[in-house]
Amino acid sequence: MLREYGIPFLPEVLVTDIDLVEDALSGIPGPYAAKLCGENISHKSERGLVRLGINSVDAVKENCRELLKAARPEDCATGVLVAPMATGLREFIAGVSVDPVFGPTIVFGLGGVLAEALADVTARLAPIRRHDALDMLGSLRSRSLLGAFRGEPAVNLEAVADLLCSLSDAAVSIDRLRSIDVNPVMIVNGLPIALDALVELSDAETES
Repeated sequence: MLREYGIPFLPEVLVTDIDLVEDALSGIPGPYAAKLCGENISHKSERGLVRLGINSVDAVKENCRELLKAARPEDCATGVLVAPMATGLREFIAGVSVDPVFGPTIVFGLGGVLAEALADVTARLAPIRRHDALDMLGSLRSRSLLGAFRGEPAVNLEAVADLLCSLSDAAVSIDRLRSIDVNPVMIVNGLPIALDALVELSDAETES
């Protein structure tokens, strides 16, 4: 759902047939990450439904079998999503929260292991424009992390602004939207990459 709004995801395939894994991953380099997907699955990591650092196609097949076997009937599992691993030292969170009075709000902040401890998050009412998105980045207390960091290049602020503006477009376009949670947004070679996302509608949850 979110890809059509320009949210930057890695190339990925949804595996529903183990026998087709090798063909599906043709042209997608490893190592891989795999996660079980389903209409009612929102907390995959807590249930061990995410596998990282998978180094071969055969190992992807085995992990897909295990993940599909771990699915519960109430999960309404749709398959296993497989994508190349992304590595980076900086993680952020981005999303949309819809208030019944004020409407959709665009949110961006520090993610990863320090997210809860520092609670460094900024928000603006949607729709936002590019200058609003850039202002959000400048208002973070941890904005120094947007610069060059431990051998990694500075974050491309324009690319992050694109991400926030894309979320704004989605916020005002998706019917029955309750929330969008893009978490984590990892910085890879200076660019933001969405590694997981959850879209919650008024009467359903769908993953992207």
